[in-house]
Amino acid sequence: MQNRTTLARPYARAAYATAKATGKVAEWSQALAVAATASEDEAVRNIIQDPRLVPDAVVERLMGIGGEYFDEHFGHFLSVLAHYDRLLLLTDIFAQYEALRRDAEARVYVHVTSAHPVSDEQSQALNDRLKKRFGREVDLDIEIDPALIGGAIIRAGDEVIDGSVRGRIERLSRDVTL
Repeated sequence: MQNRTTLARPYARAAYATAKATGKVAEWSQALAVAATASEDEAVRNIIQDPRLVPDAVVERLMGIGGEYFDEHFGHFLSVLAHYDRLLLLTDIFAQYEALRRDAEARVYVHVTSAHPVSDEQSQALNDRLKKRFGREVDLDIEIDPALIGGAIIRAGDEVIDGSVRGRIERLSRDVTL
């Protein structure tokens, strides 16, 4: 069986194409975020996986959950996912949709794991440096992990910059054991 990323890709592309064609890229982003979050809830997963419910009934319940975030076009999209038994891919579809959106808007998502809290000034300085490095606007997400001891790990796409003390200790340990 194909992996989730491969399965989600055509649906994310279709969602983005529809959103762009209707001029509702931000609205679809919100709708997908709501749908993805809902699909992670155990009660909603049970609805999606209930073999007694036909796809239209599942979509009707999801539309009720999404409320004002889900319009008619998004409902049709959910119907297609339900028909092909792909509703559990909503988190993957959302992630790929956001990647397509950032790419189209010349933005890059950067996840920073820091050993210590980052001040607003430090965050802005980091954002400015990353913007200069990647030549794009930066969507910065900062997470705190004291296990790093000090420093930070920066992830942008396939690129990883490990400036953590833990990372240095691990590299030193590998070098010493060779």
